[in-house]
Amino acid sequence: MKAPKDQHFLVDAQAVALIADTVPVSGRKVLEIGPGGGVLTAALLGRGAVVRAVELDGTLLPNLQRRFSDQIASGQLEIIRGDASKVPLPEFELVVANLPYSISSKITFRLLEIGFESAVLMYQLEFGKRMIAPPGSGEYGRLSVMAQTYADVEMVLELPPEAFSPPPEVWSIVVKITPHEPPVPIRDRSVHAVLVRELFSHRRKTIRNGLRSMRSIYGESVMTNLVENLPAEMLEMRPEMLSVPDFINLANRLSVLIP
Repeated sequence: MKAPKDQHFLVDAQAVALIADTVPVSGRKVLEIGPGGGVLTAALLGRGAVVRAVELDGTLLPNLQRRFSDQIASGQLEIIRGDASKVPLPEFELVVANLPYSISSKITFRLLEIGFESAVLMYQLEFGKRMIAPPGSGEYGRLSVMAQTYADVEMVLELPPEAFSPPPEVWSIVVKITPHEPPVPIRDRSVHAVLVRELFSHRRKTIRNGLRSMRSIYGESVMTNLVENLPAEMLEMRPEMLSVPDFINLANRLSVLIP
């Protein structure tokens, strides 16, 4: 089991305090992904959180176990070794994590599927900006739609490379994610996910041509029927112009047609 290559430890004390105070954690079950040296872990424990920390790098565990031996003994802290995108996760209510850049998307959507009350997550700046991007912006894409379909995403702060050790090559961003039900009920979530993926994989095409490219997935007659019954103005748009409800409504119309 190898540790992630893109692991950078947050060392900015002011940022640590701000992250730990973003949501009330006292008495709550908090999942921390990638505790590293334990700086954020200590802040969460100091605020009364019951922390369940998942760490992939086995070389970091002895230090964590020594540093927090009392909290481990009392049950306030549990340390689990494993890949947070795969390992069975303990029960939790909140999430606080400095996510490895390479698996940010995988872990985020796994957490959304499991469910939580609120999460404070750190990402590469570009990734985080895509999560909060509005329709019509250059950063709006598949990640924006999928994240905003299932959650409110708010920026907490941006962090420069020198806030970490070793410093990454890029800036980072901390966001607060609060799950909610989709703004419009989704008939088939898998159809919705495929539609969003396929349209943004052809983001320079109009919706008309993007839907036509999906004939290999759902069949000629289904896609022709869908295209023929959509408003002309929508068909001439490009994916970045559609809102989150637009994508849901389009997916719902498609799912009705699938045999």
